[in-house]
Amino acid sequence: MNNLFVYCEIEDGIVADVSLELLTKGRTLATTLGCKLEAVAIGENLDNIGEQVFPFGIDTLHLFDDSRLYPYTSLPHTSILIKLFEDEKPQVALMGATSIGRDLGPRVSSALFSGLTADCTSLEIGSHEDKKEGKTYENLLYQIRPAFGGNIVATIINPECRPQMATVREGVMKKEVLDTNYKGETRKYDVNEYITDADFVVSVIDRQIEKSKTNLKGSPIIIAGGYGVGSKENFQLLYDLAGVIGGEVGGSRAAVDAGFIEHERQIGQTGVTVRPKLYIACGISGQIQHIAGMQESSIIISINNDPTAPINTIADYVITGTIEEVLPKMIKYYKQNMK
Repeated sequence: MNNLFVYCEIEDGIVADVSLELLTKGRTLATTLGCKLEAVAIGENLDNIGEQVFPFGIDTLHLFDDSRLYPYTSLPHTSILIKLFEDEKPQVALMGATSIGRDLGPRVSSALFSGLTADCTSLEIGSHEDKKEGKTYENLLYQIRPAFGGNIVATIINPECRPQMATVREGVMKKEVLDTNYKGETRKYDVNEYITDADFVVSVIDRQIEKSKTNLKGSPIIIAGGYGVGSKENFQLLYDLAGVIGGEVGGSRAAVDAGFIEHERQIGQTGVTVRPKLYIACGISGQIQHIAGMQESSIIISINNDPTAPINTIADYVITGTIEEVLPKMIKYYKQNMK
């Protein structure tokens, strides 16, 4: 079993952030394992992919460049990855827990009988002692994710089958360039050796893409509300504060389910994962599902009328009081003092 592979998602010639985040984490894991980090890019017009990914510490870039491979369809991408993995025999394979990754990952892992852990929140390298079999397994991928509705954190291992496959949601891992001058090897493949005409039984006739109206992931300041905000009308206070200090508004799943805020602004295990410089949590109790999506924030301020709310244990600052009492004062103060 050889190296660590990351499947790179590409849209309009740009590598997706989730793939760059996985390359960052993959570089750390590969160094721990003492193996190479390899990336797979499948699509068309991929000449500039190398300059995007090599700074993240890529040792080998596998390029499958063909006009038929973009936009993404299931069968050709699956066929390419299966044959590539059969030839290269990676010990670990990672991809984003996106609509593409959730389609592609299970297909590849099922064909290779390797198993897959979805929506991991952490990846580590460790060992496992199987006392029943009398074996000790080294250099295993610890695939860590919330389970049972977020009530426990499960560590999943795959001692026997390879590759060890996992998907990770965007924003969970940190994106960080290793060396802007890092250079690896590029391997270009004859796509026809990996696919057949049967792989193109489905074709994309037209695509309608609507860009998100929110930018939670990219905002340095987020004001998030929970069920404790009380109503959709009270959420206007969060929007007013966001307008004054230049932030985005988000919400917990409970607030979304109650109809206080739209689903695209949901933060947490089943929403968006964010890591802003400032996170102001308003009326959020702090269930593990929500904390999983915002615990990497640099500064966390909790505004809650319950001093024992679980989110207060991870907050840097706690303001005890109701939203109606606290937010108008904050809005007034910032209006008076911000230049």
